[in-house]
Amino acid sequence: MNLLASLRYLVALSEHRHFARAADACHITQPALSNAMRALEEEFGVPIVKRSRTYAGLTPEGLQVLATAQRMLHEQKLLQQELGSQLQQPVGSLRIGVVPTAVPVAARFAAMLQARHSGIVPAVLSMSSQELETGLENLSIDLALGYTSRMSPASRLVPLAQYTEHYFLLRRAAKPHADQLQFGPKLRWAQAAKLPLCLLTPDMHNRTIVDAAFAQAGTPVQPAMETNSILTMALSVVAGEVCSVLPGALVGAVRGYRELQALPLVAPDVRTPIGFMSHQTVQASRTLQAALALAQDGAWLRHAGAHSGLLV
Repeated sequence: MNLLASLRYLVALSEHRHFARAADACHITQPALSNAMRALEEEFGVPIVKRSRTYAGLTPEGLQVLATAQRMLHEQKLLQQELGSQLQQPVGSLRIGVVPTAVPVAARFAAMLQARHSGIVPAVLSMSSQELETGLENLSIDLALGYTSRMSPASRLVPLAQYTEHYFLLRRAAKPHADQLQFGPKLRWAQAAKLPLCLLTPDMHNRTIVDAAFAQAGTPVQPAMETNSILTMALSVVAGEVCSVLPGALVGAVRGYRELQALPLVAPDVRTPIGFMSHQTVQASRTLQAALALAQDGAWLRHAGAHSGLLV
């Protein structure tokens, strides 16, 4: 039995919670994955996977093996990067989890990081805020970009401020602009509440922020449409009769749509800090060290600020 490979399959099974999807992710057959789980159980002499016709989770002993597997695979990754990297030339993968509303900024960050360090292979993964925190804890991601205000004082995560987000009402313009999205006058949240809105689903933290702003304005809303897809939010405004509330990072990503208009929302003036987060007790890989250095670089911070917030 290849112990590290079997442990990698166990981690994949825990992440995907489905034998067939975990096997596909590991590029092996489902019987091969099942055989690897049985081999692990024989190796450690304990049941690891709960027995059922479908995946039903891990046993308490299996969770202990999983935690060790995550640490071992992280250490293997660190060693591989140390052996494969040269001074100032890190080599290896970097998994970046990011809340959906910050994906455009994360994409720019990953592209700039790869341009600076050609040996780094970034993977940008759209995740919920809770998934970001869990991913940093279980080492399935290296770095997270999200709402730092969610962090509790007892958190083992280290924040690194990036930009402050502002919010806009996105709607179809009365007349398309010559070449790009138009910016209109300020609009009160109470006025926006009277319009048919497409908002993110209630399980997403951005929706919590938006609902709180409408409540503070004294005008709670019932959206005409809901989605957990950022692309759906933007395209529903382009193709339909609804408006939407988007942070600056997303408005910046649809600037090419000349039929759209974005109006800064005020009263209340909502500002949301967005930052990178890493785990304070986990040794940083060479690729993560390079990413954290870029995240504090003045040129990058100016670039991020120009494509988020008030977009000025």
